[in-house]
Amino acid sequence: MSAQLLVLHHSPTPLLRDLLDAVLAGATLDEIEGVDVRVVEALSVTIDDFLDADGYLLGTPANFGYMSGAMKHAFDSTYDDTRGKVSRRPFSFWIHGRSDTTGARRSLESITTGLEWRLAAEPVEILRAPTDAQREALVELGGTLAALVAAG
Repeated sequence: MSAQLLVLHHSPTPLLRDLLDAVLAGATLDEIEGVDVRVVEALSVTIDDFLDADGYLLGTPANFGYMSGAMKHAFDSTYDDTRGKVSRRPFSFWIHGRSDTTGARRSLESITTGLEWRLAAEPVEILRAPTDAQREALVELGGTLAALVAAG
């Protein structure tokens, strides 16, 4: 049985979809074996999605100084039922913002601290149009989390 990486995202625009695609390019590299990558839109996530995953990658835009409302809803609707059951699992995240990502990062860190997740790779924060180096950092982020989850 393979380990599972949950890629939970809110990607409503072509730019955000492009960032998700870069993460998935890394997470699904042929040389990473033993991990199933499950991609779930934030508004569709279930409690079982969190419970079944061995690690998490979160992607959100920074909206009005916070994570997206869809990402907040994902945690609002599952937090009480998953807290204490998903502790110490590896995670990381990426955020895209127009002018600032500070509040979005702080909100993700607050929730994941409550869930007792373990930050396993440096998050990627992008302002405005992503550079090639930032896209490559997203590929690396996806690959890193997938490899860590596969290794157990």
